[in-house]
Amino acid sequence: MKQTSDILQTALAPAIWGSTYLVTTQMLPAGYPVTLAVLRALPAGLLLLALTRCLPPRAWLGRTFLLGALNFAVFWSLLFVAAYRLPGGVAATLGSLQALMVIVMARGWLGTRIRKGAVAAAIAGVFGVALLLLGPEAALDPVGIAAGLGGAASMAAGTVLSRKWQPPGSALSFTAWQLTAGGLLLVPVALFVEPLLPALTPLNLAGLAWLGLVGAAFTYWLWFRGLSRLEPGAASMLGMMSPVTAVILGWLWLGQALTPLQMVGAVIVVGSVWLGQIANRPSGSTPAVRPQPEPAAALTRPA
Repeated sequence: MKQTSDILQTALAPAIWGSTYLVTTQMLPAGYPVTLAVLRALPAGLLLLALTRCLPPRAWLGRTFLLGALNFAVFWSLLFVAAYRLPGGVAATLGSLQALMVIVMARGWLGTRIRKGAVAAAIAGVFGVALLLLGPEAALDPVGIAAGLGGAASMAAGTVLSRKWQPPGSALSFTAWQLTAGGLLLVPVALFVEPLLPALTPLNLAGLAWLGLVGAAFTYWLWFRGLSRLEPGAASMLGMMSPVTAVILGWLWLGQALTPLQMVGAVIVVGSVWLGQIANRPSGSTPAVRPQPEPAAALTRPA
């Protein structure tokens, strides 16, 4: 029962991430993706730091910035490149390959056994996402494809390493550290590649509040909390709920068409996510990855 609760709570994070496209296109100014990513990550991270009053230990600074880069700075930057150069369906389908990448990386970094059922569920999920999102306008731009694959690999590596390196603090502190580090890494990129952001309207501020407070602070707390309790392969399968939510929101709020083929794709995705939870359930012969205890004194709290 507890595992089911962990799965449902963790699944809520990618389900909410599915609202990102709707909020970004309808509530935020176009043409400032990296700057908006900074405003999504950094304020949320600083707010959580203020709430937790817990800074990463010195020994964790390198890990924090690496995870912040993989889960946020590199991932979001490549995601935007893929979104600009590819149709949304192609970019999302490439992103769904993350589940397969996690299976391979977890084998190498965590020693997790590769299960045939988990691989089959991940492949079925990719097929379902393709049915859900790919259309006749799908095009193959080499740079866009490289960015899409790189973004998926970055998030996959961040997922596995977030499980491997269990933090000495709470999941909320872990979220604060990574959001802040990722936001800081994105600041120079935004200043270098984008013009200054124009004055924000109340609608823009409401969109940023949603993406920062709910789409970053709250959801990534759920995500990192889930990664400490679920197998990486199981958690990565939950990420496929994001395109399902995006399509449903587009149908409800934007009046976008929902074809029978897309409905079949959605059913396949949901089914593959469910099968992925079963296939990735650790057996008695598979040792669980446990947090590495560190002395409480290692925590650094600001004055």
